Amino acid sequence: MIYPKIIKPFFDFVAALIGLILASPIFITVLIILLFLNNGKPFFTQARPGKKERIFKIIKFKTMNDKKDEHGEYLPFHLRITRFGMFIRKYSLDEIPQLINVLKGDMSLIGPRPLHIEYLPLYDETQARRHEVMSGITGWAQVNGRNAISWDKKFEYDVWYVDNQSFWLDLKIIFLTIEKVIRRKDINASENDNMPAFKNVKVKV
Repeated sequence: MIYPKIIKPFFDFVAALIGLILASPIFITVLIILLFLNNGKPFFTQARPGKKERIFKIIKFKTMNDKKDEHGEYLPFHLRITRFGMFIRKYSLDEIPQLINVLKGDMSLIGPRPLHIEYLPLYDETQARRHEVMSGITGWAQVNGRNAISWDKKFEYDVWYVDNQSFWLDLKIIFLTIEKVIRRKDINASENDNMPAFKNVKVKV
């Protein structure tokens, strides 16, 4: 298919570059504030699996502190999220640095969200198909409920996107994402921080 192999990567690069340029005033402002608030650590990076389960480091603005309990484990999400971190999540500003991932070819603008590496061995054969395409900053699951839907439904949407990706579908997802950001609906929290961890505890025959 010409679109996912040629047109989409070109569109991703151009759109991400333009997006970074347009968002540069916000990017720089948030960067400077986080440099002061987070002791010189404005970014959060974490290894995530992308297309064909290739591991890359996702880049986001750091919205949580590094406080741990007496056992050396990180405190729960609600005890680590900072006030400014909650603000930039509310408007999805923490996602802006992922445009750098798109420029590097790690991600696409549209695709299944890259989740934790430890989930990889838990996927069944169908769920694992979400890695047949590039991971995205936003996707079909994100505009259809995000954290308000179950893991099974999220993966169902991801695989549906794999089988139906097209220019027009991507354009629709972009506009739906913009609408949700403006309305601040289903965009104020990460799947990886305050959703129950994916365990896939189905009984296998």
